[in-house]
Amino acid sequence: MMRLSLDHITAVDADPVQLAETASAAGCAGICLFMQSMDVLPLMPRFDLCSDRSARKDLSRRLADLGLSLDLAYPFTLAGRSDVGAFAPALECAAELRAGLVNVLCYDRVPARRTDKFGAFCDLAARYDLRVGIEFYPPSQVHLLADALALAMAIDRPGQVGVNVDLLHLMRSGGTVAELAAAPQQFILYGQLCDGPAQCDCGDLDAEASSARLLPGEGVFDLAGFVRALPPDCPISVEIPRNHALLAGETREQRVRRAVDSVRGALAKT
Repeated sequence: MMRLSLDHITAVDADPVQLAETASAAGCAGICLFMQSMDVLPLMPRFDLCSDRSARKDLSRRLADLGLSLDLAYPFTLAGRSDVGAFAPALECAAELRAGLVNVLCYDRVPARRTDKFGAFCDLAARYDLRVGIEFYPPSQVHLLADALALAMAIDRPGQVGVNVDLLHLMRSGGTVAELAAAPQQFILYGQLCDGPAQCDCGDLDAEASSARLLPGEGVFDLAGFVRALPPDCPISVEIPRNHALLAGETREQRVRRAVDSVRGALAKT
């Protein structure tokens, strides 16, 4: 059975411990975790693992009890005014939780400064023995897979600094599975799965990405081809937020189980 991780926005109403317990119940082997709640995700409970060491220890114990790993840690957002040194407490938190990768979004509009800041961030993460994945996202300043690869390759630490490829972002940026398959494998560090229509129906990429993705089979994305295009043993998460189901009263366990089972079912048909 393919190893899958549960992304936090698939269970956006869960606190960190609840996320771990929900992931385990759904048969996942890991989680992708927001280490602090975000105002842009209003359905997420309030918490801050970076400042709450007691909660951090509780989560570490629960992950160990359940045999789960923290595969990906959010949020790390680089903008033009970002002070890279200010990320040290969050990186320390991620390291203590033994994160496999920390995820970066870049919104700095100045290319040279963007590269310099990302490089400085990678240097700081390396002090904590953390690997870094840059996530391309059309509304950010790293729009395309090619943009993310160029940024990661400029740092030149294959296997340590690379790209997190979200299938939705690949499709919405005009990318293809063939483009992913042709990418240097040592710079592809993570993959995230969902389905979607050929075009964003709601016209709002942020809203679609954070709350309105589709289950496999409900859209037109080539999930199986996407997985084949990833490097062997590349970690993969289920990132399928469906806030309409949450607001309609479907339980967290039902939503997550349906999402995970639909991914497994789609990939089993290949």
